[in-house]
This record gives sequence, C-alpha cells and structure tokens, in this order.
Amino acid sequence: MAISTLLSAALAAALSLCAAETPVRSLLVLDKEGALAIVDPATREVVAKVRTGDDPHEVVASSDGRLAFVSNYGAGATPGHTLSVIDLAAQKEVHRVDLAPLSRPHGLDFAAGKLYFTCEANKVVGRYDPASNLVDWILGTGQNTTHMVRLSADLNQIYTANIGSDSISIFTRTGAADWTQVAVPVGKGPEGFDITPDGKELWAANSRDGSVSVVNLAEKRVTHTFRVGTSRSNRLKFTPDGKLVLISDLDAGELVIYDRATLRQLKRMPLGRQPAGILMDPDGALAYVAVTGDNFVAIVDLKTLELSGRIQPGTGPDGMAWAVRQ
Repeated sequence: MAISTLLSAALAAALSLCAAETPVRSLLVLDKEGALAIVDPATREVVAKVRTGDDPHEVVASSDGRLAFVSNYGAGATPGHTLSVIDLAAQKEVHRVDLAPLSRPHGLDFAAGKLYFTCEANKVVGRYDPASNLVDWILGTGQNTTHMVRLSADLNQIYTANIGSDSISIFTRTGAADWTQVAVPVGKGPEGFDITPDGKELWAANSRDGSVSVVNLAEKRVTHTFRVGTSRSNRLKFTPDGKLVLISDLDAGELVIYDRATLRQLKRMPLGRQPAGILMDPDGALAYVAVTGDNFVAIVDLKTLELSGRIQPGTGPDGMAWAVRQ
C-alpha cells in the first residue's frame, strides 16, 4: 500500500514536471476520452492535458483567456450533468459545476463575464457566473434537443439550434430579464450554425437532409435554403472575412467548402472518420477540423484549400476554442 502510494505520487510529480507552461495563445481541444488538451499552436504540440467529466463535447474560454469551460455531455445512456471550469495557467480543473436536475449540457458561449450553456434534455439555455460559482439564470426554449448557443455582439439576442424541432430559436431582449422568442422553421435536424461576420445572417447546417438554411436575423425568417449534399453535417463555420463557409460531414468523412457569395462548391476534402468540430484561426490563414474517429485535428490552409498538417491531441477530439491570456 505504502509503495503503491509512493509510486503514484512519483508518477504525478513526473507528469507535473513534464507539463510545459501554457502559452499566451493556446488552442484548446476536447478529447471525448474525458480530457482537455492545451496545444501550443506555434509548435502544434500538446503542452498539457487536464481531466474533465465524461464525454465532453464543447469548450470555450473566458474573455481574458484564463479559464476554460467544458460541457460534460455524458456517454451513451448515462446523461452528463456537469460543467468543468479549468484554470489554464495552473492546468487543472478548479470547479466541477453540478447542474442537476439539468442534464446533457452541450453548446457554450462566453459573454460579459458569464458562461451561457444549453442542456438538451431540458430544452433550456442556462447561465453560469464564474465569480459566484453559481448558475444564476435559466431560459426555456420549448424546443427539442436545444444543441448549440450563441449570443449577438450587443448581447440583445440569443440563438440556439434545436435538432429535434427542426428550428432555430431567436430570443430578443425586451427588458432587463425579459426575452421574446421566435422559433424559425429550417431544414431537418439543424445542428451546427454560424453568424456571418456582418451579423446579418445565421446559416444553419441541417444534419438530416443535406441542406443549409439562411436566416435573415432582422426579419427572423429563412430567406434561402440550398442543398450541399452532406450525409450528416455536423458543424458550419465562416472564414473571418466571410467569403468561405466550411461544413464538416460526419458520415461522409469530408470537409465541404463553399463560396458564400456564389453558393458554389469549391471542394470536398476527404479527412478521415467523423470530422466534427471546426475552428478558424483569427487571422484567416488556417482552419482546424477535429477528426474524431481518427484521433487527430486536421489543419487546412485556407488559401490553397489543402491539408497543411495534423495535431495529435488524444482520443476522440471534438470541440475546440482559442484562449488568449490578457
């Protein structure tokens, strides 16, 4: 017993000594094995790994780049009901926030010092305050499988993708604590979505019918739906200049790239098994795509539309985010 304890302590100390300092600008990659990988984007090497809850899906960083927040979705038939709060400099989980009776936390966004999250099983958007370590607000969507969440730049609108109800919810602030909702019908199974850089449109990737719906946010209605021929789209992201839109096709193993202005398909890039999360480099040079089934992150050159490298973060990479320490 004593020898085992000493060996465990020695191993923990060795791992601690091996961990490199968290870079000022870090790439955060979630592994579904239950860990957050902190990656130095300059070297493309993992500098540290931090344990999370079971089967984490999404990650986001605080505005000052000091904290990361992880939604622990849960594996298989066992729903997750926690959020992990991770100190990136210390490279450790500092809080495991219990959301029960809420479960299946998924989408995340960080705004005005607080974390917004969805819980699919309960059809809600919630808000967590890191300063008090409390969930201080919950808003029901009334829509099935509320999956992803995003706030507008002015914080006066909240958008969610609702897979089971084939809708995009647009919540508009009408008072200090009051919101009105318009549930916009889109295609079948909207999952990933993004807002155009000018803030005027929301594009939803409909995972069950191979289409993309374009929602005019001022008019709160679909203005156009077009086919992209995906087997099961997972995420959709615009390049920072808004000229290209990238869609990961989970079942086909491809990254599909479209010209936004012409809606012309530019490329279908085979990446491997189950490409999922997409993250853009803020300077617009690279895109990062988590290839969950093959345990790597593909790096795509956005000028040549060619694969330019890989990162090996661990088992089952999915959600990704940038953290820039201030």
